Amino acid sequence: MMIRNSLCAPAALFCAAENEPAAPLIGGQAVMGGVLMRNGGVCSLAVRRSTGEITVERRGWRTMGPQSLRGRRFLRGFPILVETLANGVRALNRSAELATGDDGEPLSGWAMALSMAMAFGLAIGLFIAAPHMMAAGMGWLGLGGGMEGLSFHAWAGLFKFGIFVAYIGLIALLPDIRAVFEYHGAEHKAIHAFERPGPVTVAAARAGSRLHPRCGTTFMLFVLGAAIILHAVLVPALLLVWHPESAILRHAGVIVFKILLIVPISCLAYELIRASAAMEGFWAGVLRAPGLFLQRLTTREPDDGQLEVAIASLRGALDEDSPLLARFETAFDDKVEE
Repeated sequence: MMIRNSLCAPAALFCAAENEPAAPLIGGQAVMGGVLMRNGGVCSLAVRRSTGEITVERRGWRTMGPQSLRGRRFLRGFPILVETLANGVRALNRSAELATGDDGEPLSGWAMALSMAMAFGLAIGLFIAAPHMMAAGMGWLGLGGGMEGLSFHAWAGLFKFGIFVAYIGLIALLPDIRAVFEYHGAEHKAIHAFERPGPVTVAAARAGSRLHPRCGTTFMLFVLGAAIILHAVLVPALLLVWHPESAILRHAGVIVFKILLIVPISCLAYELIRASAAMEGFWAGVLRAPGLFLQRLTTREPDDGQLEVAIASLRGALDEDSPLLARFETAFDDKVEE
């Protein structure tokens, strides 16, 4: 196994000095056989090959939407969600190629758009249309009210949450997805080690929690909560000004309205997760607790090999001349390939 890692210069381990720059805010995502880490406009994909080597690829982060929206609160959430999904799909497909040894051509623009459309379609079907129709079914059974009442949206939110948990539980039974959940835990542990003072080693990462307050699972929970609130307020308001006689048309129109509400819901959820991650004290714990609980479903304890991959990805996301590189161990560099 050979190392060809031009991004990360070897350095001895040391404890962070007082004049060391603050660690940048790093975000990540588990992929097939590895981890994607993002540092501002750069992302690093690290994957364990079938040979045992860790391949690290560094590339630019593709942004989407008008640049003027990216710094505006309550407007930036949706474009960030879309670009995260696009970059995530791209990394997921590339990781599958690397993990299986298929170094073919990357996905074309049309293939990427189709993958994203399928992901959005699945999400809309599972988390908007299905819960809505199930809530309507509770009304037809006499156990709930119409769309104008709170009980309808409470049932829809309950079914939405149940579908989400059941979906995670079912896909976790697949061995490949379970491995992704283990890499998800490795991603969090590596970031925790990086955010603390001292060397970023496998041992330091192993000691950290597999849960993290900025996780996308927590974001999904905020999306579900924001959706329940906005649906309960805005759907009755819509029906006050638009109330066709046909029940089918009425339900279809409300489902389309809920799809359109994805934009403000994602914007609101993004601000909530940012605020909760920055908070301290009792209320911060209250806000984070449900998301951290859900992360117990979407993460698993990783082994040392998976922690190596997460650390290699994190290290690859840093600038070549960053003094923070000296915090990383080089004990497993013979397994890393650029």
